[in-house]
Amino acid sequence: MKKFFAVMVAALAFAAVASAQPKAIGVRVGYGAEVSYQHYLGGSNFIEADLGFMSNGFRLTGIYDFDLGSAGNFNFYVGPGASLGFANGKDDNGNVKTYFSAAVVGQIGAEFAVPGVPLNFSLDWRPAIYLTGGSVFGWDGFALGIRYRF
Repeated sequence: MKKFFAVMVAALAFAAVASAQPKAIGVRVGYGAEVSYQHYLGGSNFIEADLGFMSNGFRLTGIYDFDLGSAGNFNFYVGPGASLGFANGKDDNGNVKTYFSAAVVGQIGAEFAVPGVPLNFSLDWRPAIYLTGGSVFGWDGFALGIRYRF
């Protein structure tokens, strides 16, 4: 699993520096907070990597987003991805334990590019199917994002 995680991080890093396309960095706030990075791949499609922090752990999520269309300064997108994370909790005996989670995620959202300013705001929904601890569907992935484009 460590090798898979290292390969996933390396692939995202390589894709991020492979070309000089527009990028954006900021935060995404919903259940916890995430540091968010977007890298456009020519055209309107982009990859997004988010490192999320919660009260009891963290999660790394990578998504490939497809452009669904634009209307003025609004852009609509959807895409598949994956998420890996660790969280502290208690087992049935009350002992502190670190739990690993892996999930297949999807994302659908809209972003607004502020005219004349290199900022965008986004609102998206990221449902997940958690593959660890039994297949559980998570509905709670709504978040608001603000990013600086460069």
